[in-house]
Amino acid sequence: MNLWNKKRHVVARRSEATTKRRRGAVATQSSSHGWGLLQVTALATTCLLISGCNLPAASTPTADLFATLQASTPSNFTPPPATESIATPQFNFATPTFTALPQNAIPSPSPADQLTGKIVFTCQVDKVQSSDQICIINADGSGFRQLTSDNVRHFYPSLSPDGQSVLYSAFREKNVYEIYEMSLTTGNTNRLTDRLGVSNAPEVSPNGETIVFMRGNPNTQQNQIWVMDRNGENPANVPQTLGWDPTWSPDGKTILFASDRDGGVQLFTVSLKVSAIKRITSLPSIRGRSDWSPDGTFIVTYSGEPWNREVYVMSADGSNARQLTPSGGNSQGPSISPDGQWVVFTAYFDHYGDDHGCEIYLIRTNGTDLRRLTNNSYCDYQPRWGP
Repeated sequence: MNLWNKKRHVVARRSEATTKRRRGAVATQSSSHGWGLLQVTALATTCLLISGCNLPAASTPTADLFATLQASTPSNFTPPPATESIATPQFNFATPTFTALPQNAIPSPSPADQLTGKIVFTCQVDKVQSSDQICIINADGSGFRQLTSDNVRHFYPSLSPDGQSVLYSAFREKNVYEIYEMSLTTGNTNRLTDRLGVSNAPEVSPNGETIVFMRGNPNTQQNQIWVMDRNGENPANVPQTLGWDPTWSPDGKTILFASDRDGGVQLFTVSLKVSAIKRITSLPSIRGRSDWSPDGTFIVTYSGEPWNREVYVMSADGSNARQLTPSGGNSQGPSISPDGQWVVFTAYFDHYGDDHGCEIYLIRTNGTDLRRLTNNSYCDYQPRWGP
């Protein structure tokens, strides 16, 4: 979620916290423990969001990776207008039928569901954001383990396309967040960025060769979408992409991201081949964190005011939007299963109003079969599903 907007989220959430404790939507995490919007640690991010502390300018990138990605573009290419106009999609905001369940009554997944793959997420094991960790669990609820333990903030995890490693962002020093990749087999970790600034939300392309991420620049008070080689070399910004929370299309040709370039926050796509940017949504109060279905036909995102957020599913062009999650759970940060049949997200169905009550839930893409995946005394958020 947008780092610069995160401050406003934190304030909103803390204000609500006194009445019904909740974390407001931050630049990169949603209400409460920032699902798409990250609440920055005591040093780096908070300072960044509030006043844009003196984050040093990013080190000069080496070769322009973006130029390589759009090699077919003529040298005299003139970028298209900042935003293409599109017809406003027809939205269906009808709330799904939902009968509230007693506290702790939402069932957990069972092996019979044949849920496959792994889900990586941010786990606030010490109930302090400055030491958030990265955890992982099998989609059927087995195999939980904490992957990081050093006393700094980690967040925005994602799995590599082959499911063999986890990428995430972590605090390094004042005003600097780096991107790391950890092998799930050996536990070895490699730092991929070097003082570019506040780098987060990394995701590996479907072919495993390129990483997209967000880089926050306090000098300009802007967030931009960047790409780099899988090993961290050749970092470069994608032209005209002021925004955050990027994610790859299944074919690796397009990036979906959130931006407030038109005023309110909406979702946009950018084609890497020709730098064409298109707005695809007109939902109210979109936050950021979104995902594509494996076949590229639909996307999920979340929208709504603090403590009243809901997950939405829509066609890949932004049309036919409908609310997926039952109302009343403050649902956010969705990700789609590898088979395209389920959505994982964060919500408060069992502990609404509890600042540390966010858990990971599952729901089918048709809006049925709501399940709770985690059940901890601390907040679990920012889930990302992978193989």
